[in-house]
Amino acid sequence: MNKFRMEWITEWCQDNGWTDPFQERQEYWAFPPHGVMPLPIPSQALQLLKAEKGASPSERLLLGLSVGLTAIAATTGLWLENPMPMVLAFACCALIFASMDDE
Repeated sequence: MNKFRMEWITEWCQDNGWTDPFQERQEYWAFPPHGVMPLPIPSQALQLLKAEKGASPSERLLLGLSVGLTAIAATTGLWLENPMPMVLAFACCALIFASMDDE
């Protein structure tokens, strides 16, 4: 899952003199000023971007999905008088949050 939008990375690169940003697997790379070899974008810069910009669209979608799934499971569990919908919602939410983890 992409935790950052490419527009955010491109904007940071333009502000700091880095060129040609690209994404390789889960890392963002660019050419530093006066550099001939691409380097990973510094993690401090990525953390600052995340704090400034907030959640990416894919993260918002997954968080909304987990909240909606939990609400449906709670309603269904109360209606059926059965805890299994909440157990299934917990399992799905655990998978969603595991996919959002960096490591």
